[in-house]
Amino acid sequence: MPELPEVETLCRQLQNKIAGKKIFSSAVYDAKLAHLQDMGGNTVVAVRRQGKTIEMLLNTGNSILIHLRMTGRLLWQKETDRPKHTRWQMTLPAGNLYLVDPRRFATVRIAPTKDAPESNDIILDFDEQAFMANHGRRKTKVKNLIMDQNAVSGIGNIYACEILHAAGVHPEKKAAALTKKDWAKIFRNAKNILARAIEKRGTSISDWRDLNGLKGENQFELKAYGQEGKKCIKCGATISRIKQGGRSTFYCPNCQR
Repeated sequence: MPELPEVETLCRQLQNKIAGKKIFSSAVYDAKLAHLQDMGGNTVVAVRRQGKTIEMLLNTGNSILIHLRMTGRLLWQKETDRPKHTRWQMTLPAGNLYLVDPRRFATVRIAPTKDAPESNDIILDFDEQAFMANHGRRKTKVKNLIMDQNAVSGIGNIYACEILHAAGVHPEKKAAALTKKDWAKIFRNAKNILARAIEKRGTSISDWRDLNGLKGENQFELKAYGQEGKKCIKCGATISRIKQGGRSTFYCPNCQR
């Protein structure tokens, strides 16, 4: 599933491509999206991210909200040849935007535009004090907590592993047991790792491609995720893998305490 850097990459590319442009038409090719009306005649004012959701702000006061889920992709083409597994299409002056989604889990909906940004977005106006007050004393495991979209928006499995490895925090440690210094390291490394991943246009391990169909480059920067059996770059110990909530967690048992 695309995480914050991948969704942010798409939003920035879409902002450059379609902001200020009039939608000629839209078309639905999947009964699951039959509720969507033709968006022709509307203008895309701006594109921004809400957690893992892409928001296209329209001149009508509504927004198109797209969540890609597991295998959803947005693909820009000048050509009108519809890609395989296309579920929805939007036509603009310079080309076509396709929602390509083999497993059909992605969602598209129209909703009134909200003015207030989220305060739990780690790379925007993240409210660390509010986070600590609301979540700092929870007994849940720290990896589960930073992946909780109500606590911190946008972080998924890949970046949670990378953030905790960089911060030297064991993924199974209870949130309530962490010190202020621990949390400061988590927040600092989260911002740095996510910012670097955005610069690399995301992490392409399986399905992820950017708006132009190109792979990201952050997979070459991974220090923990997918590194089972390899040496930790920080201490030389062996990276291990455990299961947490049905997901694989990669960590260094020596330097993550």
